[in-house]
Amino acid sequence: MSRARIPSAIAAAAVTVVGLLLESRLKADSSLGAAENTADNTAGVSAFRDVASVLTSPRCLNCHIPGESPLQGDEGRPHNMNVKRGEDGRGSPAMRCTNCHQSTNSDLAHAPPGAPDWRLPDAKTPLAWHGLSTGDLCRTLKDPTKNGNRDLTALGEHVTSDKFVNWAWNPGVGRSTPPLSHQQFVDKFTQWTNSGAPCQR
Repeated sequence: MSRARIPSAIAAAAVTVVGLLLESRLKADSSLGAAENTADNTAGVSAFRDVASVLTSPRCLNCHIPGESPLQGDEGRPHNMNVKRGEDGRGSPAMRCTNCHQSTNSDLAHAPPGAPDWRLPDAKTPLAWHGLSTGDLCRTLKDPTKNGNRDLTALGEHVTSDKFVNWAWNPGVGRSTPPLSHQQFVDKFTQWTNSGAPCQR
C-alpha cells in the first residue's frame, strides 16, 4: 500500500466506525423511547382503571345511560314517574328535571338530590357508558361526537370544576359516594391524559 493511500484508508475506516457508533446510539435511543412509551401506556391504562371505578359508581352511572330514562339509587333502579331525558337532557316539556331537583340537596333522607343545572347529557351526545367494558368506556369518553365535543383539556376542566360532577362526592343523606376522593379522581384523570389517554383493548 502506498503512502498516498494510507490517509484515505484511515479516513474511510474512521467514517465507518463513526457510522456504526451513530447507528448503535440511534438504536439504543429508539429502544429507550419505546420502553418509555410502553411504561407511559401501562401507567395511563392503570390510571384509567381508577378513573373508571368512579365513572361506573352509581352517582355517575345512573345518568350516563344508553336509553332515555335515568336510573336512581345505589342499585340503579328505573327512575320514578317515568322520567325521560328530553332533547336537551333536562327532561321533557311536561316534566323538567328541576321540577324536583333543586340547586342543593334536601336535608331529608331519600328526598330528591340537588345540584346546579341538574341534567343528563343531551340526546345528541348522550355520553352513555352503562354496560360498557373499561376499554370501550375510555374510547367513548374521548369521542367528541359522544362527549359534547370536548377535547382532553375540556374533559379535565369538566371533571375538575363542574359543580354537577362535584355533587357526586356530596350526594346527600343515604347515598354512597365514589370509591376515590374527588382529588384522587382528578389526579388519576390527569395522569391518564398526561400519558396520552391510552385505552386498554
